[in-house]
Amino acid sequence: MHASSPGGPALFRLVRHWARQWAPDVVERFAADAPPAWTVPNLFVIQAIDGASREEVTVADVAHQLGIDRSVASRMVGEAVRDGFVVRSTSTRDARRAALTLTEAAKEFLATSQAHQRQAFDALVGHWAPEDRERFAAYLNRLADEVLG
Repeated sequence: MHASSPGGPALFRLVRHWARQWAPDVVERFAADAPPAWTVPNLFVIQAIDGASREEVTVADVAHQLGIDRSVASRMVGEAVRDGFVVRSTSTRDARRAALTLTEAAKEFLATSQAHQRQAFDALVGHWAPEDRERFAAYLNRLADEVLG
C-alpha cells in the first residue's frame, strides 16, 4: 500500500479555485473588446474540442472532456455552433454522429485563453527557478494527458 500523499488535498483546492476563477477571468478580461459570444460555456466547449486528441471529435468527447452529461454537452455544443465557434458536420466514420471542428473565431478565442493561462501560470510560479517551473509544467501536462487522454 502507498503512503497517503499530501498532494491530493492541495490538488483539489487548486482545482476548485481555478474552476471558479480562470474562465470568468478570461471572459471578463477581454469582454470590452470581445464579441458578446465570448462566454464561459463557449470557452469550455472550444477547449474540450481542442483537448479531445482525436481525429474526429464528437459530442460524447466534449461530454467526457468536461465531465458532464451528454445531453448537457449537446446543448452547449449547439450554442457554440449558433455563436459561430463550432462547425457540426456528419462523421465520416458513423453517419449517425456529428463531427465537431473549431472555426477561426474559436481558434482566436482559444489562443487568447491560452495566453491568459500562460500568464497566470507565470504569475504563480515565475519566482521559481526555471528548471522547477519546467518540471512542474511537464508534470501538469503529464497528469492532464493521463486523466483526459
